[in-house]
Amino acid sequence: MTADAGRAADAAEMRGALARLRRATGLPVAFGGLVEPGRPRIRISELSGTATAALRSLAVVSGNGLGGKVVALSRPCAVTEYAAARHITHEYDAAVAREGLRSVLAVPVVVRRRVRGVLYGALRSAQPLGERTLTMAVAAARDVEQALVVRDEVAELLAATRGAAEGGGPRTGTGSGSGAGDWERVREAHGALRALAPRIADPALRAELLTVCGRLAGTDTGGADVGLSPREVDVLAWVAVGATNAGVAERLGVRPETVKAYLRSAMRKLGARTRGEAVVAARQAGALP
Repeated sequence: MTADAGRAADAAEMRGALARLRRATGLPVAFGGLVEPGRPRIRISELSGTATAALRSLAVVSGNGLGGKVVALSRPCAVTEYAAARHITHEYDAAVAREGLRSVLAVPVVVRRRVRGVLYGALRSAQPLGERTLTMAVAAARDVEQALVVRDEVAELLAATRGAAEGGGPRTGTGSGSGAGDWERVREAHGALRALAPRIADPALRAELLTVCGRLAGTDTGGADVGLSPREVDVLAWVAVGATNAGVAERLGVRPETVKAYLRSAMRKLGARTRGEAVVAARQAGALP
């Protein structure tokens, strides 16, 4: 996924969060934006319920205004009367006034301790925004954070494994030296990518991820030729790098008993008597790298 496509996907997550924020809180207006790469400011790009274009493309510098304060402090803030609020600066009063906003809240989207964006909710009347409203706004921001974390992890894993996927590599045996160690890391990345796939809402990114998984395994069938289900391949991918049933369960978000059931089924399909035999058979069948 290119940088532009990644930012477009991030913006789509923000739009979805704004819609959820309005539904959950009843606030008539919501807007937000992402931190610009390499700059200490956010660009307001997503608007929901606005009556004018006054806020569109507004650049909010860290420390300035309500949103800038949120970026600087990395915590939610709210004001009951924006124009008269004493604990914020007022560089953006004109744009806020043109939209007719008075009570405004802002919450940060924080990924790996860095603010990646800000969500705002607002009223056109001066009244306190209660604790419930703020809690709902924070929940909307957490949804965006989780999506961005997954997308970041996928991008990192794809970058780390794309060369191996294009160049190919050993699927059987343990090898020796640093090459074998590198391939074990690729196998770990393969398991992580497969575990992330069900959490990705973006169909294009999910398809790219699964395609890379297939290339890492040296096949595009993903185990279909031997009758393995996607979840059985997921389990075997983690077993292949030494994870216990409990560890596999934690990574895949299922119960250990469910992992055991998938593993038994995979062993039966592969004609294997042990976990190790199942991994070897799956590699020989092209289901694992």
